[in-house]
Amino acid sequence: MKPWLLYSVIRLSIFVAVLVVLLVAQVPGWLAAIVAALFGFAVSYLFLGKLRAPVVQGVADRRSGKTRAATDDEDIEDALERNDFLEGDGPAKR
Repeated sequence: MKPWLLYSVIRLSIFVAVLVVLLVAQVPGWLAAIVAALFGFAVSYLFLGKLRAPVVQGVADRRSGKTRAATDDEDIEDALERNDFLEGDGPAKR
């Protein structure tokens, strides 16, 4: 699983779990959301450092140009030049 996806899922899970517990305890919704967000930030900062490091490195590499997005225009243009796309409903031209 990609590091950013795993990190995001864990952070969202922490937020939702705390939110549900607070709502079941009949805390007002707006206050429960604020407390859940703060709790999620604190837990992720304290305990998810090893997961956060690859995410931060990936973002830094992307911004510096070391890596590029998988959907860059060059990939599509190269595929068009190789005729890798289907034309109409028929088979691809080779």
